[in-house]
Amino acid sequence: MTTVEAGSARAQLLALAHDPAFPGPWPHARGALADPAAARPAAVLVLFGVLDGLPADHEAQAQAVAADLDVLLLARATTLRSHAGQVAFPGGRIDPDDDGPVAAALREAVEETGLDAGGVEVLGALPEIPMPGSNHRVTPVLGWWSRPTPVGVVDVAESAAVFRVPVADLLDPARRYTSVLRRGGRTWRGPAFVVEADGVEHLVWGFTAGVLDSLFEHLGWSEPWDAARELEIP
Repeated sequence: MTTVEAGSARAQLLALAHDPAFPGPWPHARGALADPAAARPAAVLVLFGVLDGLPADHEAQAQAVAADLDVLLLARATTLRSHAGQVAFPGGRIDPDDDGPVAAALREAVEETGLDAGGVEVLGALPEIPMPGSNHRVTPVLGWWSRPTPVGVVDVAESAAVFRVPVADLLDPARRYTSVLRRGGRTWRGPAFVVEADGVEHLVWGFTAGVLDSLFEHLGWSEPWDAARELEIP
């Protein structure tokens, strides 16, 4: 990525972090929080950057999205009681000792991926997003990885993989689907992405896919894709 392209992507993400219109009414929640005040607060780190020399397979249409603009994701351990095996941003509940959502997101990212928080430039905290399924109110913290450091699984009981995905590949229409979740006689549909990291295919859906989809749409990075292509969630 050239300096101009990197600067453009970072500038657009910074502007988004301070845009009061984003994300607006959240369209991807499964129902509504029964009592928003009683929902548990949590935070995730949505970390973009020029992270490595692995180029994307897809050439994005958006000028700001070069082949080596990436976002950090992880796959949760299949043995977890909640969200087992799902792809997610680093993050978790806000502890009483945390100095707000930003501190919680950085702490969790360090604990889960081993990154050096000193190399992360926090662009801003986005408004809380409801997660009725787990009774959480989640604050996405938007970050730019100004000084990347090696990352990997820190605790196998928590994570099965830590990986960086080229944003251009997430935008590839061939990798985009509509997820279909059927539970208790109800059906929810939402955005989904199928990506590959280290030779392993990962399905990104639910909250994480919703945040990425909303970010890409608001930034004008999204490309036309066929929402009629559906993937059933087991």
